Amino acid sequence: QVQLVESGGGLVQPGGSLRLSCAASLSIFSGSTMGWYRQAPGKQRELLSSITRYGVARNYVDSVKGRFTISRDNAKNMVSLQMNSLKPEDSAVYYCNTLNPNTWGQGTQVTVSS
Repeated sequence: QVQLVESGGGLVQPGGSLRLSCAASLSIFSGSTMGWYRQAPGKQRELLSSITRYGVARNYVDSVKGRFTISRDNAKNMVSLQMNSLKPEDSAVYYCNTLNPNTWGQGTQVTVSS
């Protein structure tokens, strides 16, 4: 069964941190480059960061570079996103997936507000 379960979101003040986690089914995770996406209200879903199968290559969009760190645990089929120095514009629903997604999880809401 194809499954993606994101967790770790919440309400945080500007400048704060959150760590998102994603548990993926083996059929999705195994051998795949994984990514974190986000979608804010009224905006398109965007790819923020990706990590290759063994974590050798990691990429970030400019808006999160230096603040977010992606990682993966292949033994647990999990991918994480450490988010530091959060800004109000980071508020969105965050999703994990491969770079060629067919189905999506429910996402996890991140709200950055004072």
